[in-house]
Amino acid sequence: DCDAPLASALPRPSFSSSSELSSSHGPGFSRLNRRDGAGGWTPLVSNKYQWLQIDLGERMEVTAVATQGGYGSSDWVTSYLLMFSDGGRNWKQYRREESIWGFPGNTNADSVVHYRLQPPFEARFLRFLPLAWNPRGRIGMRIEVYGCAYKSEVVYFNGQSALLYKLDKKPLKPVRDVISLKFKAIQSNGILLHREGQHGNHITLELIKGKLVFFLNSGNAKLPTTVAPVTLTLGSLLDDQHWHSVLIELLDTQVNFTVDKHTHHFQAKGESSYLDLNFEISFGGIPTPGRARPFTRQSFHGCLENLYYNGVDVTELAKKHKPQILMMDKHGLQDQNLKTSLTLHQATR
Repeated sequence: DCDAPLASALPRPSFSSSSELSSSHGPGFSRLNRRDGAGGWTPLVSNKYQWLQIDLGERMEVTAVATQGGYGSSDWVTSYLLMFSDGGRNWKQYRREESIWGFPGNTNADSVVHYRLQPPFEARFLRFLPLAWNPRGRIGMRIEVYGCAYKSEVVYFNGQSALLYKLDKKPLKPVRDVISLKFKAIQSNGILLHREGQHGNHITLELIKGKLVFFLNSGNAKLPTTVAPVTLTLGSLLDDQHWHSVLIELLDTQVNFTVDKHTHHFQAKGESSYLDLNFEISFGGIPTPGRARPFTRQSFHGCLENLYYNGVDVTELAKKHKPQILMMDKHGLQDQNLKTSLTLHQATR
């Protein structure tokens, strides 16, 4: 049900562009199927430095886009890039799975070319960057964006705090262990999550100099073993100011570690990847100092969104002050001030 038109009802100031051929060719006339003004957006000069931008007003889930040329004209775009942003300053290109190049555009002025986004993305701002256009005309575009409202629960960590989730009890034989979240970091180092178990067993997800590192220690009292850390680098994670999704799945000895759309599969040493991890899981840092760890202890500074453990909404438990949730500071003490950071809102901040 996430396919409602998002651009058609926006006011004209929500549309902007690099330039316009005239006041009647401005970005405010770029809504799909509209004929007002000159019948679409056309920049002053047709080259690859032009862009058409939409401000959706808040962060939305975007599932599809559609384009037309200028109404009744010889002006249309035959291919384009799609960029998106949370704040309108730092942009990220949407890459189609089958190609790193642009989207297919139009072959005439009035036919609609619709493209469903797989996977969808969340953003407030979108930019269409024309790559090629009708050689006998100019750049001309009318556009629509489809999707729905995106609501999420966001926890802000100040680099000196953590959220601790005490598990009720250990399942006798878990089918699968799943941890998922999104993060946006302010600093390049910090622990995103740590899962504690028996005999020193643990898993840890940590940012180290901008690289996301997954640690899995499968040691036990009789036969200490350690799985070498898996490092996944996606360029400069912390400079792009975009959300990144993380999914960790443990099933027997199989471990799947996914960041955005990039997945690493590997086998854990020992009899099971579950590792007796039955005690607790912490987000944002490790609130119990004094124990030897094979990683730095710097806490996470930034935002975590939609924290789920095996389908349990951890942030929702914290908002309701459930007893299995503790909000801790860097010394392991309960931090009353951290409660103000646990808020439910449109994830645009």
